[in-house]
Amino acid sequence: MVLYEYVTKEQLAGFDRYKYSAVDTNPLSVYVMHPFWNFLVKFLPTWLAPNLITFTGFMFLVLNFLMLAFYDYDFTASSAGNQHVASWVWVAAGIFNFLAYTLDGVDGKQARRTNSSTPLGELFDHGLDSWACIFFVATVYSIFGRGESGVAVGTLYYLLWVVLFSFILSHWEKYNTGILFLPWGYDISQGTISLVYLVTAVVGVETWYQPVIWNLLYRDLFTFMIIACSFSVTLPMSLYNVLKAYRSNTLKHSSLYEAFLPFLSPVLLFVLSTAWVIFSPSKILELQPRMYYLMVGTAFANVTCKLIVCQMSNTRCQPLTWLLLPMTAVVLLSITGVFTNETLLLYLWTSAVILTHIHYGISVVQQLSNHFNIFAFSLKKPNQD
Repeated sequence: MVLYEYVTKEQLAGFDRYKYSAVDTNPLSVYVMHPFWNFLVKFLPTWLAPNLITFTGFMFLVLNFLMLAFYDYDFTASSAGNQHVASWVWVAAGIFNFLAYTLDGVDGKQARRTNSSTPLGELFDHGLDSWACIFFVATVYSIFGRGESGVAVGTLYYLLWVVLFSFILSHWEKYNTGILFLPWGYDISQGTISLVYLVTAVVGVETWYQPVIWNLLYRDLFTFMIIACSFSVTLPMSLYNVLKAYRSNTLKHSSLYEAFLPFLSPVLLFVLSTAWVIFSPSKILELQPRMYYLMVGTAFANVTCKLIVCQMSNTRCQPLTWLLLPMTAVVLLSITGVFTNETLLLYLWTSAVILTHIHYGISVVQQLSNHFNIFAFSLKKPNQD
């Protein structure tokens, strides 16, 4: 039984015609990680469903987020004078992050190895990846925190948006070109993040207080790397690939409006969430940064998943995500002072966003599972004893 049929008949027909097409030119991925994953996948049992591998990897990132939320809920533990997070937590975070990264690389290889590749598997993988952005960004933030030598919560908010837009660029490319160009920054960032967690466990967070060179602090390097990777690598490559398709007359959407339509909902989400940050009477981002990041990241994942469905089914992206309508009301209630307890409002709205996204995800997985006559987390067939 499907909770709700989010995927239209036209989209289901599009999934039937779907063929996976991706390009990965990252040297780290091609020459190091893929051979490593090809070696590891041989040890996995052939009855293990690829989607179960994907979900397990995602849950390692959620576990990291929850673990750091317990020990450093408001991102102050790494500040000078405060009780720091124990070293074993950073060791666990490093291991869990690398396991998540590894399982994310192995799942597709297990699908091909067991001859169980389906459009559902790709959608499930990329859908969870879109939600994973908030979990690893917030967890990394605990290394530096929000103290004098840390990163301000407002700065981290905008850095989060840089990461989110970098992620959606790849799927915008595919929406317009039919080819998924895998970003270079992902493999580099995941390997670096895992290593930084382990180094932090050994040297302590106090090390990150020191300047790298002259007056350049590690927090400044952290900020610079995120921005530089996005604006000097990810964005130019995305624009180049779309422009190349346009010049070769292989662009899927002829008008600029249709080509850039997928950005409308993400931009409106950015405007709404930023308006709440700027005009909040109680400075909600300062009060509840973790919950605010989680709300924004989950809402963004919901918007992105709908784009992924459209690009995989070769259907037109809808201009607006309905989730933005109640969010507009929430933001207005907050900034006008009608609802005075902003913290309560944020918790209620975040809960609603999470439940909405989970409902959407379960419904889509059920729909596609029924459509392709498969189980999402088992290689057995539904009519198989």
